Amino acid sequence: MLSSRLIFFIGLIACVQLASGLYSSSDDVIQLTENDFNRKVIQSDELWFVEFYAPWCGHCKNLAPEWKKAAKALKGIVNVAAVDADAHRSVGGQYGVQGFPTIKIFGVNKNSPSDYNGGRTAQAIVDQAMSELKKVVNGRMGGKSSGGGSSGSGGAGNDKDVIELTDSNFNDLVLNSEDMWLVEFFAPWCGHCKNLAPHWAKAATELKGKVKLGAVDATVHSSLASRYGVRGYPTIKYFAQGQGKQDEEYDGGRTADDIVNWALSRFEENLPAPEVFQLLNDEQLKTTCEDSQLCVIAFLPHILDCQSDCRNAYVSILKAESEKFKKEKWSWMWVEGAVQLKLEEALGIGGFGYPAMAAVNSRKMKYALLRGAFSESGIHEFLRDLKYGKGSTAPVGGAKLPDITTTEPWDGQDGVLPEEDYSDLDDIELEPLDKTEL
Repeated sequence: MLSSRLIFFIGLIACVQLASGLYSSSDDVIQLTENDFNRKVIQSDELWFVEFYAPWCGHCKNLAPEWKKAAKALKGIVNVAAVDADAHRSVGGQYGVQGFPTIKIFGVNKNSPSDYNGGRTAQAIVDQAMSELKKVVNGRMGGKSSGGGSSGSGGAGNDKDVIELTDSNFNDLVLNSEDMWLVEFFAPWCGHCKNLAPHWAKAATELKGKVKLGAVDATVHSSLASRYGVRGYPTIKYFAQGQGKQDEEYDGGRTADDIVNWALSRFEENLPAPEVFQLLNDEQLKTTCEDSQLCVIAFLPHILDCQSDCRNAYVSILKAESEKFKKEKWSWMWVEGAVQLKLEEALGIGGFGYPAMAAVNSRKMKYALLRGAFSESGIHEFLRDLKYGKGSTAPVGGAKLPDITTTEPWDGQDGVLPEEDYSDLDDIELEPLDKTEL
């Protein structure tokens, strides 16, 4: 027989495990996963407010009590839900979630959720929910459904979201735009094209605002089809972001989900790399590291020891590596060595010399030090190991990020030694020496 004390501790452990996220089964917040998101949200006729969060995110932790209050007030009226986007990345990726918390409103058109940009208080959330509820009701009065249907993950698409491309508008809309495009070349009589059409429309609706989907009737605009070597139907071409783009063959599947997943993967690849900035104040460190799973901090030599060309070379290395790891959405910063001594002490930088690097996990308050070369290959190997859970870590000194001394930004110029004021000895009048005083 188990003792009552042992049963108590088993129950306590279970409760701790359930509460490891920001929400528990006792809350009115509906917890969603990649397994039930489509069924509960997209295929429903109800209004949903969905928060995409990460358990380590400081802003998410601040929002949690207000989100719970709103969920309680709206229970039975509006669904207030949350997705752990760290654990269920495919859901967040489908809706272009790039930061936490991100709140999406799934209302009249489930295939095209809107962003919630209101206040982060329970009252502001409730007010917005009631406003959105009116839209759903008015939509139903007009004969529209807020549901996503039963076919696939996003319901039926809207043909109007597929942009008709022609010889006359192709260059302006596709080649001279900054947008990413998937373009289908089709023939009206083609059976495979007819089968693709509903999937293409559905994908266009789901990708709206991220990736544009177009269609060219190759039998009418034959010169355009010839330009891109189209020999069969349907042929799908990919045009990356940025002007003057070259076409590539689309090599994904032909279902809406295949198209969406392929496009979102390329969309993420084309996102700009995170900024590499100089750490200047306390707010920068705290807010940036709170919102990132990993905070990469480089400690560069003093400007008198490493002039502008030298410093810019180090910063270029950081930028190159931030590009390679941009999908991880880490934050990158640098600071001049010996300026933030409390930070160096907390991260064990002392004795390493400059340049040096530490990668900080602020949710666990642990850090790892670069022990190899401060080079692209050295930093890449260091961060790759951390990405896959390798490498040794240590607790941040004091178990918290230290206060940062506010400093002025580097002006981009070489360092100059301060001029010393040497007085001209010829201008100094000396009293004659009285030998009797010796």
